[in-house]
Amino acid sequence: MDSTQTPPGYPVQLTVDYPDHDLNRVSTFFRLFAAIPILIVLGTVNGGSWQWTSESGSYVAAGTGGLLFAGPLLMILFRQKYPRWWFDWNRELQRFSTRVSAYLALMDDRYPSTDEHQSVHLDYAHPDATTDLNRWLPLVKWFLAIPHYIVLAVLDIAALIVVIIAWFAILFTGRYPRGMFNFIEGVIRWHNRVLCYALVLVTDRYPPFRLAP
Repeated sequence: MDSTQTPPGYPVQLTVDYPDHDLNRVSTFFRLFAAIPILIVLGTVNGGSWQWTSESGSYVAAGTGGLLFAGPLLMILFRQKYPRWWFDWNRELQRFSTRVSAYLALMDDRYPSTDEHQSVHLDYAHPDATTDLNRWLPLVKWFLAIPHYIVLAVLDIAALIVVIIAWFAILFTGRYPRGMFNFIEGVIRWHNRVLCYALVLVTDRYPPFRLAP
């Protein structure tokens, strides 16, 4: 689904399909190692950079920008526009990053796709900057979101512990406990809401302090 409309509620919507079947124990056991290639791919499009210099003095360098923040901020501030292709880049990169996060959190056995949505459904609408966004608010959104950063730091520690417990549960039972799955889904949802508000700048609605949709 790649719609431009979101369901009622907060403008940023995320759901992850619960795997109502036995998960692959071998894939789960080696998940960190199996994820290395896709993490490298993600790094190449998520702000990573590298360079190599030869003995002759020549060098090769590569770098990419990750999520676009400064550009949309300036466009909203001075032109009251959010270029569609910048929006599409940010949304698709967020979707890809979220699929990788879900895979690392053992929520799906399928290897993360670079373009297909698979079991992760993240969506938000392209804003009309003249009517939906305050032109001055992007200057302070990152600061207003500080309470969320603090809460998310605590939630991330809890999420790591829950994933470790879920790892053992899957190895012994083949199943991801539903309550643990919902908690991890909620933490990932919270992260995406804050990111969309403070950095991606697609909504002026302050993110709710909740894990639920």
